[in-house]
Amino acid sequence: MKRSYAIIRYACVRHNQVNTGTALRQLMAQSERLRELVDANIQKKHIVIDEIQKLPELLEVVHQLIERKSGQQFILTGSSARKLRRQGVNLLGGRAAQKRMHPYMAAELGSQFKLDKALKQGMLPVVWAAEDSTAILQAYNGLYLREEVQFEGLVRNIGSFARFMEAMSFAHASVLNLAAVSRDCQVSRKTVEGYLEILEDLLLGFRIEVFTRRAKRVVASHPKFSFFDAGVFRESRPTGPLDSASELDGAALEGLVGQHLRAWCDYSEGR
Repeated sequence: MKRSYAIIRYACVRHNQVNTGTALRQLMAQSERLRELVDANIQKKHIVIDEIQKLPELLEVVHQLIERKSGQQFILTGSSARKLRRQGVNLLGGRAAQKRMHPYMAAELGSQFKLDKALKQGMLPVVWAAEDSTAILQAYNGLYLREEVQFEGLVRNIGSFARFMEAMSFAHASVLNLAAVSRDCQVSRKTVEGYLEILEDLLLGFRIEVFTRRAKRVVASHPKFSFFDAGVFRESRPTGPLDSASELDGAALEGLVGQHLRAWCDYSEGR
């Protein structure tokens, strides 16, 4: 089947993508070269730019390409908006709809869904389809620690952030106590709050605020925290010989329900 879209990606090179490592270097040197790539694929109606946060300068060019109304649709994907907000780049306000993509839902897998498998390895597509899901999960966690956190310079001490990730795994699907996490990580509470914001900006976790029936005066309350995928939680959570499997499965199940509810809310928005 003939493809009707072009892919511009930075993370790796595949035979069906527009750019190579050379094109990446060209875009980094001069973002206007994106226009040349798009013009060279004018017959493609959908232009997909992956990991847009790695080259935020491209957003200004995309804005200009959208304004010329050539009938092409631009799909920009990324795993973090933190760098974009920090640099104050053009976020295409009013010209782009924001959509979130989640791990698989049980309804998407149908008869292939297995609860035990979902609780142990999560529901990330790349993990679900892998023969060695444990190795893929280990690589996934390592990728975020190394590339998204260290490469982007989000934290000064990667060791402290790694301890924070481990401490947060004990807070998964439970009431969040930042003071306890701070003690476990041996860093200040303010540092932990900053790490938590990074975790949320990287879409690795989310907080569930306390539900109230009515708006009322602010009182002391603690939200719950969950990793965005049960498999990421299991991989981040250290285990010992006396750990109960049912205890881990209980936290994983609560997180699995939470990620399904978030996905359902995002996918059914406006319906």
